[in-house]
Amino acid sequence: MLLLSILTAAVAPGISLLMYFYLKDRYDAEPISMVIRVFLLGVLIVLPIMVIQRGLLIWLGDHNFLFAFGISAGVEELVKWFVLYHIIYNHTEFDEPYDGILYAVAISLGFATVENVLYAIFQPASFGSLFVRALLPVSGHALFGVTMGYYLGKAKFAQGARVRQFIILSLTLAIIEHGVYDWIMGSGTVYWIWFIVPLMIYLWVKGMRKINRANARSPFRLLRREEEVKL
Repeated sequence: MLLLSILTAAVAPGISLLMYFYLKDRYDAEPISMVIRVFLLGVLIVLPIMVIQRGLLIWLGDHNFLFAFGISAGVEELVKWFVLYHIIYNHTEFDEPYDGILYAVAISLGFATVENVLYAIFQPASFGSLFVRALLPVSGHALFGVTMGYYLGKAKFAQGARVRQFIILSLTLAIIEHGVYDWIMGSGTVYWIWFIVPLMIYLWVKGMRKINRANARSPFRLLRREEEVKL
């Protein structure tokens, strides 16, 4: 019974955050079945990511900076980006800028949820430690996804050379944010809390601004206003 409670506590943050970002879509809600499929893609990529990371650790070692930006953030964000770009980017349901954010958050939270469950099973997890993980790594993955999805959304509706520019930014900025997070958490300093809290506040504030900007560029925004005027 205790194990079931802990596992529920491990899964709940990811599901809650997914619903939060799903409801942030103001003008044209995505099919919930599609969002769940992308979330499950995040679950499925956990194993190949773990295999790749293990191989790189054996090959390159676990130097803090290299691990943070390359083995951890680099591999995880690259695999998530690869799946999004090749499966979601040209999908017909990707029809407004905010969709990039939602699907990137969905795949990120699928990955983060499995990571949280594995932590709960193999570490001496308590509700307190899982609460901290909900505030930090789980929400962190969601916010890295906001950055990735925001620029994928801009690329989707851009033209010319700016398409390539935004696609590159979608990957590199997510890796940088994730790498900074991992570097702080793996630094070994007892003062890590003084660095990670400002970083998370920054990511949340920036993420909410990007959400508002993406919604403001929705092609369905004017249609919604016309419908409201007719009513």
